[in-house]
Amino acid sequence: MSYRGRFAPSPTGALHFGSLVAAVGSWLVARHAGGTWLLRVEDIDPLREVPGSADGILKALAAFGFEADEPVIFQSDRNSAYEAAFEHLRFAGHVFPCWCSRADLAAHGGLHRDGQCIARPDPARPPAWRLRSPDRTIHWVDDLQGPQAENLREVAGDFVLRRVEGLWAYQLACVVDDGFQDITHVVRGADLLDSTARQIYIQELLGLPHPGYLHLPLVLDGTGKKLSKSEQALPVDPADPLPALCRALAWLGLDVPPADTPAATLAAALEVFEPAALRRSSLTATRTL
Repeated sequence: MSYRGRFAPSPTGALHFGSLVAAVGSWLVARHAGGTWLLRVEDIDPLREVPGSADGILKALAAFGFEADEPVIFQSDRNSAYEAAFEHLRFAGHVFPCWCSRADLAAHGGLHRDGQCIARPDPARPPAWRLRSPDRTIHWVDDLQGPQAENLREVAGDFVLRRVEGLWAYQLACVVDDGFQDITHVVRGADLLDSTARQIYIQELLGLPHPGYLHLPLVLDGTGKKLSKSEQALPVDPADPLPALCRALAWLGLDVPPADTPAATLAAALEVFEPAALRRSSLTATRTL
């Protein structure tokens, strides 16, 4: 199958510089491979969603010269697909209900590794649903960060697929939608590197193919905190996109002067882009971004 990549923002606020870097990186890698680039809005957590931010992010991406090759999909429209995947896992005995509180888990190092709930079932309240993690090390090779290995039980434990509120966990929704969109390669921030082993395991259980992975180093603030979690994570300006776009390209390692439009600037960057030359370590951002 030819290359199919995606950018999948969560609508928890306006597009900021760290997300712009991830969008630029995913677009460049996809276009360099002669492949398809898709957009997916990961709006499955209404408790964190900022009203209007999904539309704002999509409009901002368009202003920065990004155009998806297929219609945008919204995870909020995909509940039946997640339900079907969950029922498949439940029927096969891979998930179990869990009423554990944070206090219960604290006695076990904060992780659940028992394969069954260690708390007393409480019929008065709904449980979370966890996937049983095997004592198994998942190996994969990240296209930028190199060989990776993670023991699921030790690092992730029995992790949640459906929350107490009935909301779907990112790990399940991401895997189901990557399969639905036939994603062959995932380019995203390194904050999601530790999600990869869990997602590879879910793919295996659901009979889905394993995409390739490339994790871009994060943009950090002056204290070493991820920019999206920082007060320095000011939104980029869609009304004046070229300065931030050129800074994002420079952060990734490309020195490209601005052209007349964002689309032309991206096209110029693509002419000189090589995935092997991507920056591998994080840098500190400034308020001028």
